Amino acid sequence: MKIDNQNTTNINHKVVEIRRVCKVGTGGKTLSFRALVIVGNQKGVVGLGIGKAGQVLNAIKKGQYRAIQDRIKIAMTKTKTIPHLSQASYGAAKVVLRPAAPGSGVIAGGAGRAVLELAGIKNILAKQLGSKNKINNARATLLALQKLEFITTTAKLRGLSLEKITGRIPQNQDEISGQETNNLSQSNSAKKDTSKQTKIKKQYSKDRVKKNKD
Repeated sequence: MKIDNQNTTNINHKVVEIRRVCKVGTGGKTLSFRALVIVGNQKGVVGLGIGKAGQVLNAIKKGQYRAIQDRIKIAMTKTKTIPHLSQASYGAAKVVLRPAAPGSGVIAGGAGRAVLELAGIKNILAKQLGSKNKINNARATLLALQKLEFITTTAKLRGLSLEKITGRIPQNQDEISGQETNNLSQSNSAKKDTSKQTKIKKQYSKDRVKKNKD
């Protein structure tokens, strides 16, 4: 989901790669620099941009501007992890993202790690398969993050309730079931008490009969 490009406060950027590239034309070879830049506010907003220029600083500025223009909002849980498993591919690169428990940290490497950190994810397990190209791996990670959805949005799209998807019982039914269990436990305890009293009465009557015979 793309967001408003006017709000650029608290945006951090990281230069992942700078390479010297060459373009061959009719006038000969033209040398320039290519910069891969990742931007994000570490609160679920992240973007990727590539800039080319004759100087390194200009290439970084172009990449940063394009990354800000193409920012997206991702789904993230309260424990700073992803809600479910996600995978995506871009070119020959494939990325698999798995949610992790609190305290696990960002278990990832390469360009995907920069994307996850600037997105604000603190606990995740990422695996890069196939190509080691940094641009393709960064784009594949961004596509995998873009596929994430909360369970509430999934329920709305399917036209189902959360109870049917998760299999959980609503709070009202929980209260009813809790009351039923309490009533059952009380009735069982009452039955046990009555059975104990009857046993005591029977034993007392037997002892009394024996005394009379003696």
